[in-house]
Formats: sequence, structure tokens, C-alpha cells
Amino acid sequence: MKPIWIVDDDQSIRFVLEKALVREQFTVRSFASGRDVLSALDDDEPQVLVSDIRMPGGTGIDLLTKVKARLPGLPVIIMTAFSDLDSAVSAFQGGAFEYLPKPFDLPKAVELIRRAVDESLREDVRDTGEKVMPEMLGQAPAMQDVFRAIGRLSQSNVTVMITGESGSGKELVARALHKHSPRGDLGNKGPFVAINTAAIPKDLLESELFGHERGAFTGAQTMRRGRFEQADGGTLFLDEIGDMPFDLQTRLLRVLSDGQFYRVGGHQPLKANVRVIAATHQNLEERVRQGAFREDLYHRLNVIRLRLPALRERREDIPMLTRFFLQKSARELGVEAKRITDAAVLRLSAFEFPGNVRQLENVCHWLTVMAPAQVVEAKDLPPELLGVAESRPAAPPLVMPEAAPAPVYAAAAPSTMPSVPEAPAALSWLVDLEREARRRLEAGEAEVWEALTKQFEGQLIHTALELTRGRRIEAAQKLGIGRNTITRKIQELGLDD
Repeated sequence: MKPIWIVDDDQSIRFVLEKALVREQFTVRSFASGRDVLSALDDDEPQVLVSDIRMPGGTGIDLLTKVKARLPGLPVIIMTAFSDLDSAVSAFQGGAFEYLPKPFDLPKAVELIRRAVDESLREDVRDTGEKVMPEMLGQAPAMQDVFRAIGRLSQSNVTVMITGESGSGKELVARALHKHSPRGDLGNKGPFVAINTAAIPKDLLESELFGHERGAFTGAQTMRRGRFEQADGGTLFLDEIGDMPFDLQTRLLRVLSDGQFYRVGGHQPLKANVRVIAATHQNLEERVRQGAFREDLYHRLNVIRLRLPALRERREDIPMLTRFFLQKSARELGVEAKRITDAAVLRLSAFEFPGNVRQLENVCHWLTVMAPAQVVEAKDLPPELLGVAESRPAAPPLVMPEAAPAPVYAAAAPSTMPSVPEAPAALSWLVDLEREARRRLEAGEAEVWEALTKQFEGQLIHTALELTRGRRIEAAQKLGIGRNTITRKIQELGLDD
């Protein structure tokens, strides 16, 4: 890891911070002025920069601006006196990670710097993989199945049907299928043409698909090529195929069968060498049973089916997607990318996202514009997300019975929460902990830290002892603590009773 850089003209401040950080195993470099920092950047760069706001020969804001121009992702902490809070606002506008008011509490200063280091390390990992992010739709097992299918289909021109809820990314998968096929970027670079059959009025859809001749209908003043002609040599993506009018389904079936079609008002048969990829959020089998979709067209399209999972089925992808969309929104708006805390990501991961990936992208766009600070916290999320915890039933008090205690952070039963699914197992207990801590803190209870810590430790020890059938040394080994520690904790928590 790179060193922490401290810049302050006050030697005592530099000395105190440097010693405290060295004790925490950080490497530190100190500077007396901004000029020295800018010179040092020619040969080295920091993991985090901590700068005073008032220094001879240039302010911390000036330094912040110059450093950010060279290292946009570097977390910069500005130290400021209370009378400099107006300057602190300028620091945030300039992209500062946080400001540290003087005189500061040393442990809190170290903790703030540690948070900045953690954020910087995450940024380093994201920067490494950013170039491939648009191609990486997710790392959940369900998405890996989709990736494997795309790989297997990479040398094929077979017709593919993609199913999945609205907003789940069906067009992205279609583009990936095209890109990696002999027709796409890796082959003859044929075009990828997309059309949403549900978004175009029935009277215009036929012309959009097959084109029209001049004078074919009122307003047709020139000949127009349809999407099939435009996609010649490439891929035609028919989105929301389940909503296609029944009479047009017949014409589409004919094209898929013999490759020939006529423009509207035309008499000359045309041919197009097109691979068709279709997508729908509807149950096509049910549409066939209802007589709303041709069974022969269904079988013609349903050669290979790829099911795209909903976002709630791959919650482990939410942190990666969130940070990518924040970066994407920042690039589109020409601003610095917002960072997001783990607590905020945890809240996002617990949300159902009925609009799937598209909704998450919209949330990130909203945060880029509306979040008040450069670091997005859980309280900064949109109102519909902040209501997740409140919409759930209140958790029962966390108690430690004297006999066999129940799990402290058990999730509510699914039957009590029809509208909001539980977070993944790795996250649900933290959601419940947050809810319980909030309940106690808002109620003004005393010694919340001690009470919850005791219950947390007690549950860990109780579970370990249960697994080892009361063998304390083995339980201590499983927990990663010493046998004297587990003995002392058992006595302190009254677990001997």
C-alpha cells in the first residue's frame, strides 16, 4: 500500500498524526507546504492526502484542486478550524473526501484516515476492472450460466429467445450474443439493429420491420428500408416479442421460414441475411394457450432459450453494479463520481428492485445529482429505499434467555414479509442489527453499545459451545480466541448458569 501524505506548516500537527498513523502500521510522509507535495507527485503518489487548509504559499483548497487534476480518485482530507467551515464547503465542492475540524480527537482522525484508505483501496480495485465492466453483467452463479451460454453460442447463428423481467438487461445480453458471434465485432462486423415491438403503434410496426415503397400509404413520400434490410449481415433484436400483433406474427413467421419478405406496398420479394434474437417479459406458453401468440412462431423463435435472472435473484451483484453505475452517471454528467458507504450498499442490497438493473441505474443517476455529499450514506438514498426497513415488521427485542437462547439476529420469517424479500444470508443479520440498533437509539435507551455487544458475544460463544458439545478449548479455537478469553467471557456474560 502507498503511504499516507500529511501536509501542514505546523510541525506539531505533523508529528502527532505521523506517530499515531505509524502505530497503526501505516507508512507516512510529511510535508510542510503544498509546493513540496506537488514536487513529490512527480516521483510518487499517496494512498490518502491529509492537508491543512491554511498554509503559507498556497491554501489547502488550491492544493486540492491541483492534486485532483492529476489524481482524480485520490481521497483528500482537509483539516480546518471551526472558523473555516465556509472553506470546508469549498473543499467538498472541490472533491474532498471529508474535512477534519481542528482541534481534532486523535483516534477519530485516525479512523477517518482509515476509512479514506479503505475507500482508496476499493477505488484501486475498481479502476483495475473498469475497462471490462460494461461487458461484465454480473458475477452471481445465475449470471455465470448466462455467460457460459453466450460462450457456447459464440460460433453459432442460431435463433435465441431471451426471457426475463423488464429492466433485467435483455438487450445487453442480445448485444453480447451479437458481438461474440461470427456476425459481430469479432467476425464480419455486421450491424446490430434493435426494435421494441411494444413501443411502436400497430399501424407503423409493419413498415418499421419490413420497410415501405413510395406512395404505399399517406405520407410515404419516399421509399424506406425496414429493420430487416438494415440488419442484413448482422443481428435483428426483437424486444417484447410477446406484444407483437397477431397478424404481423404471420409475416414474421414467413420471413423466418424462407428469408423472404415484401416492403409495404411492394411487389418484389426481398431477402435479408439476418440472425434474429427475440426477448420477452411475458409467459409465451400462456400467450399461446390464450390464442394471442402463434404456436408455430413460438417454436420457430424458441430454438435456444436464455433466462435472465431478476436483480433480486443475484443480490451479490448489487455492490459491483452500484459502483459501476455511479461511475457511469458521473461520466455522463461530467462530474466527479460519488462514493458509497458499505451501509448504503447494504440497504440497496435489501431492496426488492421491481425495476431490476434499470431501476438500480436510475437510483445511481439520482444519487449522482441529489446526494448532498461526495460520499453517499444510507440516509442519502431515495425515499422509496429508505422505507424498506420501516415497511418490515418490528423485530422482537434481542434477549438472552438463561436456558437455550434463540439466535440473536434471526431474520423474520418469509411469510411475515410478502412485499420485501430478505437480504442474502451474508447480509440479513446486519440489516436486523441495524434495525434493532435504530430502535434502541431512537427510544433513548442507555448503554446500547454494551447491551448489544454482550448479546452478540454471548450468541457467538453459545453457538460455538453448542457445536463442540460444551468443549471450551475447541470452541475457542473455532472462534479464533484464546481459552482464557472464552473462560473470562463465559463468566462475564453469565453463560455458566
